[in-house]
Amino acid sequence: MRQLLSMCLVAMTAVGPVMTPAAHAADAKTATPIKHIVVLFNENRSFDHYFGTYPNALNPSGEPQFHALPNTPTVNGLSNALLINNPNLNPANGSGASNPFRFDRSQANTQDMDHDYLAEQLAFDGGAMDLFPENTGSAGPPPNAPPAVVLTNGQVMGYFDGNTVTALWNYAQHFAMSDNSYSTNFGPSTVGAINLISGQTNGVVKYVGGTGAYVSDGNGGLTVIGDPDPYGDVCSGSEQGQMGGTNIGDLLNAAGVTWGWFAGGFNLAKVNSNGTTGCNRSSTSPIVGTQADYVPHHTPFQYYASTANPTHARPKSVKTIGYSGDPANHDYDLDDFFAAVSAGNFPAVSFLKAIAIHDAHPGNSDPLDEQEFVVKLANFLQAQPEWPNTLLVVLYDDSDGWYDHQLGQIVNSSKSAADALTGPGSCGSGTLALPGINPATTHAQGRCGYGPRQPLLVISPWAKHNFVDSSVTDQTSVLRFIEDNWLGSQRIGQGSFDAIANSITSLLDFKQVVSNDLFILNESTGEPVSTGR
Repeated sequence: MRQLLSMCLVAMTAVGPVMTPAAHAADAKTATPIKHIVVLFNENRSFDHYFGTYPNALNPSGEPQFHALPNTPTVNGLSNALLINNPNLNPANGSGASNPFRFDRSQANTQDMDHDYLAEQLAFDGGAMDLFPENTGSAGPPPNAPPAVVLTNGQVMGYFDGNTVTALWNYAQHFAMSDNSYSTNFGPSTVGAINLISGQTNGVVKYVGGTGAYVSDGNGGLTVIGDPDPYGDVCSGSEQGQMGGTNIGDLLNAAGVTWGWFAGGFNLAKVNSNGTTGCNRSSTSPIVGTQADYVPHHTPFQYYASTANPTHARPKSVKTIGYSGDPANHDYDLDDFFAAVSAGNFPAVSFLKAIAIHDAHPGNSDPLDEQEFVVKLANFLQAQPEWPNTLLVVLYDDSDGWYDHQLGQIVNSSKSAADALTGPGSCGSGTLALPGINPATTHAQGRCGYGPRQPLLVISPWAKHNFVDSSVTDQTSVLRFIEDNWLGSQRIGQGSFDAIANSITSLLDFKQVVSNDLFILNESTGEPVSTGR
């Protein structure tokens, strides 16, 4: 239908073809068959916390069942030795000393763990991975015991299986996942979000409210290691910061590629069904209660003057979403993504952040509410005519401090007051170094990584089937794929991790024959409804 409309417009005009937004995006030259990437950036989960026992679930009565397909590969997860004689039985963890234990589906609502830059390094204890309860653990409730350890800092050792994170395990079965993907750096949400779009947390050019969220870069500048809100965002709190340097939005704009960041709660004019509006829009889940929809420090393009929309200005129309020159400046509400795609205006590059109750962040979300949105999105994309050329990536901004047994390679070291992985003031070898945005800062401190291991899934007709990838990736691996696919392998530069990252292409197979590869799940249970395979 869209093709027919476009042909009619061409025939009716004497000045040449009229390109619809959808045609413009689809015609952008790409290195692979992928014409649309949708990056769902969820919150605060480690790999072992979600996939430690994959593909083996307990399958108690009354919970959604999970039974692995034949020939399902194993993962680098929780071995029997780690389950029964874990290093975190270390008496230094006090009453929180514990083996890993299974959270039941009824225990989906957990405490938020400590996931600070320093705390995570201390939990890793030089690679012994044995001080998680002491340094990143938080005591319950929720969830209620058993086991009793959930009421201590030992709650950090809890994990879910395929009876709770059912949809994610099913997507791993039918598409591809990684068991060797990491936070680019240690630290919380803002660090992960900025790395996703620029690979560079150094280069703070403005700040208010103190320097508690930053550390010296060793050359008179500052590196972000905490969670300041974006500078000037009308919804930001008292501690705010602005970044210098370049992000992927700048490169996409220069190349004329359509893109956007779509954040739940961003439209301040909308009134929710409960009467809330503006920065205080809120939603309610029966599991976690009422939570604010919009979280300013989860919206990374707001940290850069070139890609910010500090007043949350609305786009001119659905047809201008994704395009430069619009008042929204590529920062939109999550609803705008569904509206644009439904109207035939599917941006080439879309980053999505769910409202807080759906974003997986412990304390304001949970795996079951997260699953509801992930499945809604995946089902929606599979219903679109563009699905044969679409890639959905699901990854996370940080680990929340949840236990994971795997130490990643330290590809960029740091020596600062906030570092402690390999000794006081030190994280890794000083011979490994990436610069800051200032050319004089040849080794920007406060960027130690890779950090904790996290889940990464790709959902696409082009994904390898029932595949576990063990090549090393990080948050900037998504950035590198975008650069390789749309930008001729142009890099951010200025010390970005994209220069040393592997792409996510090892989870994809562009030589396979792609058919009507649909895999529709139930939003509530995560179980299959229908499949095109």
